[in-house]
Parts: sequence; structure tokens; C-alpha cells
Amino acid sequence: MNGEARTARRQQAPPAGALVEATVALDGEDGCIARARGLTGDFLTGVRRRDGRSVPARIVDLARLVVSELVTNALRHAPGPVLLRLRVAGPAVEIVVWDSDPALPRPCDPDPARVGRHGLEIVKAVADEFDAMREAVGKRVVARLRL
Repeated sequence: MNGEARTARRQQAPPAGALVEATVALDGEDGCIARARGLTGDFLTGVRRRDGRSVPARIVDLARLVVSELVTNALRHAPGPVLLRLRVAGPAVEIVVWDSDPALPRPCDPDPARVGRHGLEIVKAVADEFDAMREAVGKRVVARLRL
């Protein structure tokens, strides 16, 4: 499936209280991060919230940025596949990235001269909520953007 093991989507207007979500398994092949960003943009621009409104373009752009950074980190630091789940639930877009490495991400100390390794700083700066937790296998990193 072109680097994606499984994709599930529900994009119609949900009944009150329902979740709208998309999940994809990424295998790390070339173009994988771009596909994750593309899925994020396509999914969020196709979602209609409970109130009938679409997800604001600014949130779509921020979500694509967060997905890019989190998926890049997962592919760089963990062996095996990465699972990306996008959810629109109530007042937020939730971005969840799972990988097989149990080590929790740690931001680097601030250093304006450092080139690279700013991804986690970026995610924490734009996300309204950020959390990382160990799972039975690997870890789950969650970022939420308020709508």
C-alpha cells in the first residue's frame, strides 16, 4: 500500500459526541513523512465538526507541522513501524504518534547556535497540550491543538 499498512477514515459529519478519526501505519520508507503530512491535511480539510464548521486552515497547518516533527522523531529514534492517529474530538485536534522505543522524548537545552534537533521545542510551542507516555510496547506521544 505504498508504505502505508492500513488507513481507516470517517469524514462525514459525526453525530453529537462522536469522534472523527484517521489512523495510518507508516513503515519509514522514503516519502513516509510527506505522506503523513498529506494525510493530515486531507483528513482535517475533509472533517466537518459537530457544529458543521470546518477545521480552520491555521489549525490544519499547525497539525501538519506537528505531525511532520513527531513522525520524523519516531522514525529517527525507533526501530520498526510508526502509528499515526488523528482525531477531532470536541474542541481539539488530537495527534497521536506511537513507536516501538520506550524512551520518552527529551527536549534539548535551549541553544540558539544549535542546528537541528528543535522538533520537540516546535511541537511544545504550538500545541496546547503535549504528553508522552510509555506503553506496554514502546511509547505514545500526544499533542492537542484547540480548534
